[in-house]
Amino acid sequence: MTEQTLARLQEQQQQYRQRIEALQRDLTREYPADSGEQAQERENDEVMEALLLEAREGLRQTESALQRLQDGSYGLCSGCGEKIAAARLEAMPDALMCIDCASRAEPG
Repeated sequence: MTEQTLARLQEQQQQYRQRIEALQRDLTREYPADSGEQAQERENDEVMEALLLEAREGLRQTESALQRLQDGSYGLCSGCGEKIAAARLEAMPDALMCIDCASRAEPG
């Protein structure tokens, strides 16, 4: 499982990096001279900035999972210390908590 997990996390890391790079490139482009088009582009920038924040957080979580894999704590819940279910790790390879701890930690 470790080699397969490592490969999945590295692929996920690369995808986040590419997404961040593309979003940053789009956010630094020139605006059209037309004020109507410029207003629309600026609205789009707000959406792209939100996507950029989301991608950065995903990258941070993925890199944290890679660090846990390296130090041997991968797959252990940060809340209770028990093993995280394999199915959860399959669905979310960067999961930090077991489903029980994650559901208790959610606001609401």
